[in-house]
Amino acid sequence: MKLRRWTVYPALALIATLIVTAVPTLSSKPLTGETKYERFVVLGIDGLDPEILAEVVAKYPERMKNFKRLMDEGTMQPLGTSIPPQSPVAWSNFISGRDPGGHGIYDFIHRDPVTRAPLGSTTKETHGSELELWGDWKFPLGGESGSNRTGKAFWQDLRDAGVPADIWRMPANFPVEDAKGVSFPGMMTPTLESAYGTYVIYTDDMPVDSHRSGGSYKQLKESLGKYTSRIDGPTNPFSVKGTQAPVAFDVHVDREAKAIAIVVDGGKPLIIDEGEWSEFIPLHFEFFKYGSMLPGGAMDGISRFYLRSLDPLYLYMSPINFDPEAAAIPMSEPSTASEDLAAEIGSYYTQGMAEEVNGLKDGLLTDEEFVEQADLVYDERTRMLDYALDMYMSDDEGGLLFFYYSTVDLCCHMLWQHFDDEHPYHDHDFAAEDNSWWTHREGSTWKDIVHDLYLKMDPVLGRVRERIGDDTAIVVMSDHGFAPWRRKVSLNRWLWEEGYLVLTEGVEPEGERRVDSGDQRTIFIPIDHDGDKETPPVSVVDWSKTRAYGMGFNGLYINLEGREGVDPETGELTGAPGIVSAADREALVRELKAKLEAMTDPASGAKAVYVADVREDVYAADGERLSEAPDILVGFDAGYGNSDASATGRVSWKVFEDNDGGTFNGNHLMASEVVAGTLLTNQPVADGDHALEDLTVEILKRYNIQPGEGLHGHRVLK
Repeated sequence: MKLRRWTVYPALALIATLIVTAVPTLSSKPLTGETKYERFVVLGIDGLDPEILAEVVAKYPERMKNFKRLMDEGTMQPLGTSIPPQSPVAWSNFISGRDPGGHGIYDFIHRDPVTRAPLGSTTKETHGSELELWGDWKFPLGGESGSNRTGKAFWQDLRDAGVPADIWRMPANFPVEDAKGVSFPGMMTPTLESAYGTYVIYTDDMPVDSHRSGGSYKQLKESLGKYTSRIDGPTNPFSVKGTQAPVAFDVHVDREAKAIAIVVDGGKPLIIDEGEWSEFIPLHFEFFKYGSMLPGGAMDGISRFYLRSLDPLYLYMSPINFDPEAAAIPMSEPSTASEDLAAEIGSYYTQGMAEEVNGLKDGLLTDEEFVEQADLVYDERTRMLDYALDMYMSDDEGGLLFFYYSTVDLCCHMLWQHFDDEHPYHDHDFAAEDNSWWTHREGSTWKDIVHDLYLKMDPVLGRVRERIGDDTAIVVMSDHGFAPWRRKVSLNRWLWEEGYLVLTEGVEPEGERRVDSGDQRTIFIPIDHDGDKETPPVSVVDWSKTRAYGMGFNGLYINLEGREGVDPETGELTGAPGIVSAADREALVRELKAKLEAMTDPASGAKAVYVADVREDVYAADGERLSEAPDILVGFDAGYGNSDASATGRVSWKVFEDNDGGTFNGNHLMASEVVAGTLLTNQPVADGDHALEDLTVEILKRYNIQPGEGLHGHRVLK
């Protein structure tokens, strides 16, 4: 049996509760001035664009004094990003010093070569078997989840050489990889219930259409003066029916005080005022609470609530994060580091993307509510930074410190349209509204939102430099830059119109009404998790005639004979076979490249694709994962991007349409030439262009470590 994605974690967690591992606690040493290893600090600010940064420094020199000073002292220039410039890809380049052909992460979304269905990119799971018990119970056997990234993390090379490194919130560092120091995972770290996290809206006024892509509604019913409901936690891996472990909770409403009291599982009441985000609430999910004969097992999580209104009652619950003080799977290395951090700064988001982007995408949070919650993440991250600096500077061994901020990236994704008056989703009246209550800058409006996000980074840089001193080498870097996303492109629809993707006879692509009604056309057959059906569903794609298809935000795959439909683990043909021979692949790839680069937007006549890269042209030939990558990486020009629908395998109703909300509004899933990252340092920079992989090699060679096989980068600093 193949378990649902992420259900492996509760199973592993129960096994982990049976094992007690002694882990040495971290100790602080007094700062003596001299260090065994040179101090080197890297501040990673996701999505920091070099052109926008220069613009903000020039416009607000008094508010960007720390960035201005660092620019005056050293060098700022573009930093080459990954192909494609997606965060898990780019950070994997930096972590491993390799390109995607070497490390194997080439999109947020990979594809199953057998079913052509979407898969998560950064982790891979092996599924075990199960032992049938009595009634509705089973016992899972085996199965594990590991990193899908190939290549050694640079901090593990440092560790092996005895060099300390503290790695804070590194994206694509899950499962977390240890260092000689502490290591914390960041983006792509799951929540208890899903890969990216799902919210819940508790309300006494259910909408007619309660379906939402990023979460769900739950009805609150009043009884004896209180509202009663339940919080569904992780899927119980011991249940045949796959039920979720619940926690009961009550809501007591005080309309006179404009507040509610939440009581979770009979615990202490938590008061939340109208318009307020709560503190983190601990949640204890017991898998065997209802009298089964199985041994006890549980998982602990934390969540936040936001009370928008009392009439109607509208209570937003964030995704359930792993509790850092009682995590079922390690949220740090050593595992005790997450507990130590929580003891110092309080409970914190362990979720990879902590900003509530799904709630805003689905229109269930306002822009004002979103930035308030994003500020909670920012403030938490700054407390974490203070703790990290204390730990780092108290250790006289020195070494590397890496610290990561997500604020610029995720907020620019969601709020770019206010900054961009040419964006189809731009509201001139709203953009002109005052938002100084959030920025604390007199006269600021939503039109300034991107600049104000950059302004929030200046005190962070100042905080770091004050603690480490002026003479310590520092690099401020980003994985990519940013650009507008005004027009959505459906690559699968384009492939259908051009005759490369062929639908089953009698099947048409999605029409506008079909999308509204939920009748979607996906290139893959949805997996049946409830058992084999007597009549298997038929694919909407005729794979006997299809030569190419799209999956992921930038990837196109050739329906290659001997690869598509073949199980990569067994080598057996278990799906619809590919039809394009290896001999014909090269000509087809070059034909697609030429046509993609000539694609024009009928609304403006502008070219939508800056470059369509053939994987062999842009990835190192010795990469052991080269054959897994998409055959073509579609690099969109600024303003364009693959639609969410097409990226997940749908054949949607138009090739081009306006980006009118419900998704990201600014983006970087484009050509690498369009959205270069930022390199800013107080050290002399070597002549020439530099990229993420070069910075990896710089870190290693700075500590006299020879880069391993597959690393082709060069030194960045003189």
